[in-house]
Amino acid sequence: MKLKSHIPLLVTIVGLICLPLFVENPYYIHLAETILIYTILLFGLDIVVGYVGQVSLGHAGLFGIGSYTAGILFFHLGWPIWATVPASIIVTAIFGGILALPALKVIGPYLAMVTLAFGTIAQILINEMTWLTEGPLGIKLTRPELMGVPMTKAEYFWLVAAIMIIAMIVVDRFVKSQMGRAFEALRDSPVACDCMGVSVYRFKVIAFVISAGFAGLAGSLYSYSEQYISPNTYNNELAVLFLLAIIMGGRKSRLGAAIGAAIIVLLPKLLDDINLFRIVASIIAIVVTVGAIMALSKKITTPKRVAIPVAGVVGLAAFSFWLNSIADWRLSIFGFMILLVVYYLQNGIVGFSKTFYLAITGKTKTTVGEATAENTDSSVDFISAVGNKNTGAELLKVDSVLMQFGGLKALNNVDLSIKRGTIHGLIGPNGSGKSTMMNVLTGIYIPTSGNVFYADESVVGKTSSEIALSGIARTFQNVQLFGEMTALQNILVGLHHTFKSNMLDIALHLPRYLREERDARNRAMALLKFVGLENLANEEARNLPYGKQRLLEIARALALDPELLLLDEPAAGLTAPDIKELLRIIRKIRDNGITFILIEHHMDVVMSVCDTVSVLDFGQKIAEGKPAEVQADEKVIHAYLGT
Repeated sequence: MKLKSHIPLLVTIVGLICLPLFVENPYYIHLAETILIYTILLFGLDIVVGYVGQVSLGHAGLFGIGSYTAGILFFHLGWPIWATVPASIIVTAIFGGILALPALKVIGPYLAMVTLAFGTIAQILINEMTWLTEGPLGIKLTRPELMGVPMTKAEYFWLVAAIMIIAMIVVDRFVKSQMGRAFEALRDSPVACDCMGVSVYRFKVIAFVISAGFAGLAGSLYSYSEQYISPNTYNNELAVLFLLAIIMGGRKSRLGAAIGAAIIVLLPKLLDDINLFRIVASIIAIVVTVGAIMALSKKITTPKRVAIPVAGVVGLAAFSFWLNSIADWRLSIFGFMILLVVYYLQNGIVGFSKTFYLAITGKTKTTVGEATAENTDSSVDFISAVGNKNTGAELLKVDSVLMQFGGLKALNNVDLSIKRGTIHGLIGPNGSGKSTMMNVLTGIYIPTSGNVFYADESVVGKTSSEIALSGIARTFQNVQLFGEMTALQNILVGLHHTFKSNMLDIALHLPRYLREERDARNRAMALLKFVGLENLANEEARNLPYGKQRLLEIARALALDPELLLLDEPAAGLTAPDIKELLRIIRKIRDNGITFILIEHHMDVVMSVCDTVSVLDFGQKIAEGKPAEVQADEKVIHAYLGT
């Protein structure tokens, strides 16, 4: 099985080795070399765009910094390529960190504008610092030497190909490790990510630094490939092309990065050669036609396996006939086709191809390398038992907390005392401040005044990730799962704190990382089995029924090894059998010594499991005591039912 999974890599290696042997024209070798270099950069850009979900238009500037670092060290100091390439990676990664620290404080179009401005500034500085960069004149380089002899075109191509293969393996290992899962988690739900102990801002910066390092690597190789670098090369147009390459090729895919690189390298050549244009335009026509047919396939009575190929051929024939008659309009036509591809194939060419293959074969999507229910180790201690030590002692104290939004007091001097080993209910009408209290306890809100003590230590001012790692886990009123990740991967994000391996361990697959990954997967499967989801381990979280999503959120929270578990309306939307199963799970967790704060509108749930109940109304605590006492309290009845 392992050999079969490595066949595409082996074929790629053989193809790259053979290319210079069978292609004698140095121009075509140079084009292939440029595609490989751009592919390396796109590997890094895909981490930011595809996995973290941030739009960066500054990678042309980072690419230029990598190129000029190599060029300057070669031109002024005579350093060999074996020294300039690592230096380029380090210098560009530093600049990436400098860009990321302020830039990632903003999101969306503002981040795109900041990174675009960075690219413009980098180009201007390269152009103006003539004492270092030779300004508009540029820097000339010679081919790297191998054992004192300049490399041939084929030898340098093989060097670039080898580095690209290594980069591909390293990136693939990064994105499939705990780091890659953290990147995807913060894209899907930053709030939940922070509450899982994974600092959103920290991992955004890490992703940007890694991405910048790959841009620096690509830039240094590019300078030797071109043997001449100048400021005009690294403009904003190139930045847009890099982003377009990721979108068209397909995000979260190494093959997509290679396809995107080929598109942006061959695009200028395509527009100059009408025959080549007709060939590529016809291929794109097939993709667009088939994509449109698939989008309308539900309205077609003919079986897909017949309708889609026939429609594709008909569409291609019509398009080719039209293309021959208006070939002079190829620039406008090509731009229009690109627009269609980007609009209709939002998962890129690779994503479309996968969907198309699954559609015509009738297969379902599978996730390679995930654990299955059969390999679950039942001996795994999947819930770290807190034990019953100091049962009844105070674990959490809320001291006169005021949470004010303008003139609205969402919490008005509320006091709470949560005892170890108990289930403390927090109830009240809608808008009474229950979820606000949850957000204060988990660091999402910083109270206007008052304090919160957990295990005799104040948590006010700490980040959500710090509070989560201290032993407070939570679920959300509106489910906050990582939708594009599988159920198993969601749990693994909760187990992020168990990993001690670093980037080197991950890149080289050293024993420490492999052991931690194996143990985490076993424990994650045990947690899924605990909530009855072991058979859905490889299903994307967004595809699970609502009740299963609630249970998955609880399992993910348990992965944090909490002493205090905050459940925000866990029974909302559940059927009667699901509620019964939920109560069984809550009691079983409590038997391990874990303390609960439970927000719930189902009074039968509150009455059956809670030891103490506090009632909020308009941000104030109006009652507290045993469930039966609170239920009979006149203030509580008035708050819920009115006079």
